[in-house]
Amino acid sequence: MTELMRNTDAFTWAMESDPRLRSTVVTVVLLDRCPNWEELRRRIDLLTRRLPMFRQRVAPSLPPAPPRWETAPDFDLDFHLRRVTAPVPADLDVVLEMARLAHMSDFDRARPLWEVTLVDGLRDGGTALLCKFHHALTDGVGGVQIGMTLFDLDQTPTAPALPPVPTVPARAWHSDYSDVARYDVRLAAATVTAATGMLTDGIRHPRSSLAAVCATAASVYRTVRPIGGTGSPLMKQRGLGRRLGTHDVPLSRLREAAHRSDGALNDAFVAGVLGGIRRYHEKHGAAVDTVHLTMPISLRTASDAMGGNRITLMRFDVPTGTADPACRIREVHARAAQVRSERSLPYTQVIAGALNLMPRWYIGSVLRHVDVVASDVPGIPVPVHLGGARLRAQYAFGPTIGAAVNVTLLSYQDTCHFGINVDTAAIPDYDTFHDCLVQGFEEVLSVAD
Repeated sequence: MTELMRNTDAFTWAMESDPRLRSTVVTVVLLDRCPNWEELRRRIDLLTRRLPMFRQRVAPSLPPAPPRWETAPDFDLDFHLRRVTAPVPADLDVVLEMARLAHMSDFDRARPLWEVTLVDGLRDGGTALLCKFHHALTDGVGGVQIGMTLFDLDQTPTAPALPPVPTVPARAWHSDYSDVARYDVRLAAATVTAATGMLTDGIRHPRSSLAAVCATAASVYRTVRPIGGTGSPLMKQRGLGRRLGTHDVPLSRLREAAHRSDGALNDAFVAGVLGGIRRYHEKHGAAVDTVHLTMPISLRTASDAMGGNRITLMRFDVPTGTADPACRIREVHARAAQVRSERSLPYTQVIAGALNLMPRWYIGSVLRHVDVVASDVPGIPVPVHLGGARLRAQYAFGPTIGAAVNVTLLSYQDTCHFGINVDTAAIPDYDTFHDCLVQGFEEVLSVAD
């Protein structure tokens, strides 16, 4: 089975020529006890059979076609699924250190881009599951869909039948040329269709068509515009070091704070992150009015298959200097609403394809001037189990992709779990930053009170 990468995934894949821009995601799942190992192994095996991409690796294509997914001929489940015992003191800090090292290390690119490690022997009697995967495999919402394949609603595991093992078809000598031809034909067809539609509209409605073209061009420019420097006067350096941390807030209180400020949950979440950044700068005697934010926008539809990466990354400036949390929520809501209605969103794949033709050093210099990535992933709202063990919490640590920090909200039942991924070159005093971030969310939650 061969399938060309989507242009957006090919873009992030090519960016990894600079290791500071890796798109690795690590999720930490905390369980109340050690799950049944054979059941866990069976569920992972089931997942790889239902989603062939988890048995595929990335292979190069002839230019200008993007890389392709191809079935790994020597797939070994036990290479990707490991089991270790937590070292002393066997607490959450140890698990986060293991997750940090996993986040900073690259994949074996001759194999599928994922690893799962069961960490047992935690001193509270619990167990952790470290799930490392490349963002090209799935986005946050797709990851939650995958989780529902792994988890059970009841403590007693079910035993779904395993589909047949996917076969590895022989690849013909001319396949590379066929892939490029297919890609070129589809690209030409899409271009002709778009040009024909624009020409027809231009003839029928010249004024409105010209205005629409200008508006779309302006939207595309806002999407890809170069950023000359960071918004933060402090968080300017970028490196390979990472530091991971967590924070929890009640889902109901964060949602209430958003409601009282005429915003959505994501607006209150971003406002809390911005409040922490403002306090961090104040702690260092620096002022910051706005920062450059990257926010994933989901393009997933009901017809999309489980898993897969169906997001686009939108960059825009957000206010940081606003001290009043309710006003900050409203400001974020207004800016986010504008971004979600950008005319460039339907052309995400076309834009990514054009960016893939640009010099990597230029794209990398643009990404490294983003200050913060904030991602909100609606998680599982009900209690679930894995191999007889109950899931207690889950934290997602998204990639910084050139930013100083990535904060990802992954909800579970009635709690918002924040995964904090810091570039230590940009933020060397992580503990101070974490304290400021906690205070930023306390500001936002005070609106609910």
